[in-house]
Amino acid sequence: MVENRKLHTAVFGAGCFWCVEAMFSSLKGVEEVLPGYMGGAKENPTYEEVCTGETGHAEVIKVTYDPAVINYNMLLEIFFTSHNPTTLNRQGEDVGTQYRSEIFYTDEVQKGIAKEYLEILINEKVYEDPIVTKLSSATKFYVAEDYHKNYFEKSGDKNPYCQLVVRPKLDKFRTKYSTKLK
Repeated sequence: MVENRKLHTAVFGAGCFWCVEAMFSSLKGVEEVLPGYMGGAKENPTYEEVCTGETGHAEVIKVTYDPAVINYNMLLEIFFTSHNPTTLNRQGEDVGTQYRSEIFYTDEVQKGIAKEYLEILINEKVYEDPIVTKLSSATKFYVAEDYHKNYFEKSGDKNPYCQLVVRPKLDKFRTKYSTKLK
């Protein structure tokens, strides 16, 4: 008997998509994570074009998840702990509008939940510096080139950026969310 499940989608911009893709794809209830581009004006942008900052796109991940296993609030928590939401157009040494912190909501329910979540973080002064995360309606999603998919899994041991930046973040994430991992 085939189980009838309704999967949902969430889209997050949290800097380089290699790192956040590795985090989100390891979560129970997450069925698929696709790296890509959203929020810009150019049709079918390439990675090289997005990296110029001229297309207006952010590097994002599109997360397909089962809300019966993991809810949107938990995805938001992981989003905010996976990157620094207080640095404008920057994550560590990655600088440019393509690395901005942005939540792309897919419906009014997600918009409301994300807005409330942001307000709680601000009111509780969870971060020392002001949160600069944008909240925007999802636009057309462009899947990144194939070599970006599961990049850390495929190339993490060979790429110095992954060893120096992604692996420490991923190790910290795995420790903090060990009960949420597949």
